[in-house]
Amino acid sequence: MEYSAYVGRCLLFFSLAILMDVIGLILFFVGVAAPLSFWDFFVFSGSVLIFLSLVFWIFWYLGNLEVPMEDFLPK
Repeated sequence: MEYSAYVGRCLLFFSLAILMDVIGLILFFVGVAAPLSFWDFFVFSGSVLIFLSLVFWIFWYLGNLEVPMEDFLPK
């Protein structure tokens, strides 16, 4: 099965965004659910990872934009 039908052309950015989201959610829920004395480290680091994954989501979106060839030609 060809992945580009579902993911697009930028598999690397898509994979990094998904990976950072999953790790961020795991850290966040560990901080919320675990009775640790340093729970705030997990909650804040998970939130920061989820926020920083937005960079990779934007790169993935920009890499999948299609611009018509007429826009590149001089008028």
